[in-house]
Amino acid sequence: MQNYQMLIAGDWVDASDGGRFETFNPANGEVWASAPEATAEDIDRAVKAAHVACYEGPWAGFTPTQRGACLRRLADLMAERSEELGAIETRDSGKMFAETRWQAKYISEFLMFYAGAADKINGDTLPIDKPDLFVFTDREPLGVIAAVVPWNSQLFLTAVKIGPALAAGNTVVLKTSEHAPAVILEFGKLIAEAGIPDGVVNIVTGHGDPCGKVLTSHPLVARISFTGGPIAAKHVLMNSTNNFAEVSLELGGKSPFIVFDDADLDNAVYGSVAGIFAASGQSCVAGSRLIVHEDIADRFLAKMVEIAKGIRIGDPMDEGTQMGPLCTQGQIDTIEAEVARAVDEGGTVLTGGKRAAAGDMFFEPTIIDCPSPDLHIVDTELFGPVLSVLRFKTEEEALALANDTEHGLAAGIFTQNAARAMRMSKHVRAGIVWINTYRVISPVAEFGGMKGSGYGRESGFQAVYDYTRPKTVWMNISDAPIGNPFGPR
Repeated sequence: MQNYQMLIAGDWVDASDGGRFETFNPANGEVWASAPEATAEDIDRAVKAAHVACYEGPWAGFTPTQRGACLRRLADLMAERSEELGAIETRDSGKMFAETRWQAKYISEFLMFYAGAADKINGDTLPIDKPDLFVFTDREPLGVIAAVVPWNSQLFLTAVKIGPALAAGNTVVLKTSEHAPAVILEFGKLIAEAGIPDGVVNIVTGHGDPCGKVLTSHPLVARISFTGGPIAAKHVLMNSTNNFAEVSLELGGKSPFIVFDDADLDNAVYGSVAGIFAASGQSCVAGSRLIVHEDIADRFLAKMVEIAKGIRIGDPMDEGTQMGPLCTQGQIDTIEAEVARAVDEGGTVLTGGKRAAAGDMFFEPTIIDCPSPDLHIVDTELFGPVLSVLRFKTEEEALALANDTEHGLAAGIFTQNAARAMRMSKHVRAGIVWINTYRVISPVAEFGGMKGSGYGRESGFQAVYDYTRPKTVWMNISDAPIGNPFGPR
């Protein structure tokens, strides 16, 4: 049994009242670790430690080059420990080890990107319309950042939050998910080793109340970067009325995967399989709404069903396994209920539709042919390996189906017609559009959603500026004194 602690002000600590919660391995049901259940007092201490570190500690005097050097060391350490971090994440969340160890290594590239960005933050000189005045802007850190990450891609989301935040000179209080928090606590052990001063990065564990509530409403928090579900996001927005913190939200989606009749069929099928069944469908950008041209639909689905039936489900640590378990009991329960409802509403299960033989937390790759977009499952994010299928005749119909959703995170478009691809990418309402590929990322490229998928962007160079505020400085360069405004005229 691994009993983890939280990182506050450079110290590894338990909850102030001794409270703890357990975390289990979804692959076998083993309770293998526990973490502190942070109290309101613990969160207050973490935020105050971050505030002191930002304005009074050594970090306040670090040059941009020094901040970049710390992030570079952190990136190197993460790459060196990628096997270890990947194994812990797999044990705690059930994600495939082949994926988690690769992600841990690749995610270090995001930290390296922001290491290089740290000394590229600059202001402007302004061609002001008044004589004898020199006016310029400088960019300053916002202060304490509250970063809230979910369990499914937490190392990645941690990197794209703390990377730009630290590059810009902020400090961070990072709240892990109450599900599978272990890998972030292991990651926290690298903070001091990277030369980052105490209090600059604090890691707290606990549930939404009081942990998340106190953090996102704390008066010393300047910005909230939240990734999670829409219900929790509404609470975050209400909490931010207590501190007027800037807020960015990434809330997942029900992303359309659009396949036209001229698409390379094999490429589109493989893209769709990867888009929905990779990570057992537990991805915010999962291509969970297949919108396929009616002329190729039967052939397309036959190939998909054949592949889906052959996916090897089992122990996520096994190199031969292709799909592992789901992380939480709630996901399994929701998926079973939604599949049953889809059938009742007229949907046809082409393959899957039930728990897999590998264990209670495993669900078969599932494809449901939906006769209408009105089926509840079509616009319900399940966070599992379940694909809803719709058919279309015209480009206009495909676009209408793609946009007929409360979500707006990602979209995939498969066609050999470049003009059509550009038209569709322009008019589909999603923050990320992939053409003839799917689910690829880079530290250079921004990502984020619209509508019910939230707002704000992460990754890319612009993210650094989102963690700063401009300050305008006016300098009188004339030797002449300012005239007395109340003197004789």
